[in-house]
Amino acid sequence: MLVKNIEQKIKINKAVSIASILFAVFVVIAGFVMAYKTVQDSRKSLYVIDNGVPILVKQTDELLNRPVEYQSQIELFHRLFFTLAPDDRYIKENVEKSLYLIDDSGKKEYTNLREKGFYNQIISGNSLVTVRNDSIKIDLPNRKFIYYGTQMINRKKSLIIRKLITEGNFEDMIRSPNNPHGVLLRNWRILDNSELSNKVKSNY
Repeated sequence: MLVKNIEQKIKINKAVSIASILFAVFVVIAGFVMAYKTVQDSRKSLYVIDNGVPILVKQTDELLNRPVEYQSQIELFHRLFFTLAPDDRYIKENVEKSLYLIDDSGKKEYTNLREKGFYNQIISGNSLVTVRNDSIKIDLPNRKFIYYGTQMINRKKSLIIRKLITEGNFEDMIRSPNNPHGVLLRNWRILDNSELSNKVKSNY
């Protein structure tokens, strides 16, 4: 009887020891997980100095901002490519900046417009060309976009308003000073650039 009691106590002690070890291992793992999450959260916290006053700000996951960056890149490209002044140097600088954001399809369109004399007409006619972004449709699964805008050609004696609809693809790339969003537009083409109105300016 005594031997049985001793064996039973040994089994109980063994079970308690194993349970204690497992519980300790669980506590250690849980502690590591919580510490890791705390470190990750702390890395997302930054202090920005504003006039000598530290302000706590939070970093966000860049993937959450990617759709916004895609739209911003598309809008930036069209603004640079289609904002023109009667100055050959200004036109070249703007177009060169825009070509960092797009593949060869942008350069082909630039060459096409130049061969048609579009830029020469802007310079000789002392015209100012601007573009207004109306909306941008993003298709994330297929990595495609459609840009809807309005192009305004302000000449000395008239104001021409054109519809501007383009489409293309986009892909992620390494960020750089010339491409801060890290987005490259591809297979871009103009779908519609038809004239909406041509208003003659008054002489006074």
